[in-house]
Amino acid sequence: MTNELAGFVYRFVPGEGADSSTLLLLHGTGGDENDLLPLGRRLDERAALLSPRGKVLENDAPRFFRRYAEGVFDQEDLINRTHELAKFVEKAASEYDLDLERIFAVGFSNGANIAASLLLLHPGLLAGAILLRPMVPFDPENPPDLSETPVYLAAGRSDSIVPAENTEQLAELLREAGAEVQLDWQPRGHELGDAEVEAARRWLADVVARVD
Repeated sequence: MTNELAGFVYRFVPGEGADSSTLLLLHGTGGDENDLLPLGRRLDERAALLSPRGKVLENDAPRFFRRYAEGVFDQEDLINRTHELAKFVEKAASEYDLDLERIFAVGFSNGANIAASLLLLHPGLLAGAILLRPMVPFDPENPPDLSETPVYLAAGRSDSIVPAENTEQLAELLREAGAEVQLDWQPRGHELGDAEVEAARRWLADVVARVD
């Protein structure tokens, strides 16, 4: 069932058991609150799934923040939308009694970019993140403290949208902030493949086991 909270249309699927994690599912351009539910279930069959729809429309395609052109972000809007998303996560955690220490973002493309922005602007809000085809959202003046925050970053060697050097820059930026980054290069383009979904599933299982 679709719901609305803090200005976001979203889907919520309860987890199995009081100790289940929550996956914050953030779709790519043109997606919606339903797009990543199957992916979330593949990554963790017991997790609660929290999946908001981006509030910005680009030619009727939902996004999480505005951009001027491909790869050129509206920085002011990105920052404002990131703060809005953080408030949504906090309110959803209160609404559904979610453990903030067990919320992991799973973002694809535009969703991965705002997930990275969440890490940088709201350190401590997320227990970790799976970033699929992300770009550097912005270069912070003062790096946040992401000590021991685990991040799985999946990139495509043939990605025509995200330059390899941008991916490397994001990985380095997160590492400099203290995050534990696993950078997984795949022989693909911007689309996802089964190999990296399985790798992300194993990575998440290991990270959740450490939390337990």
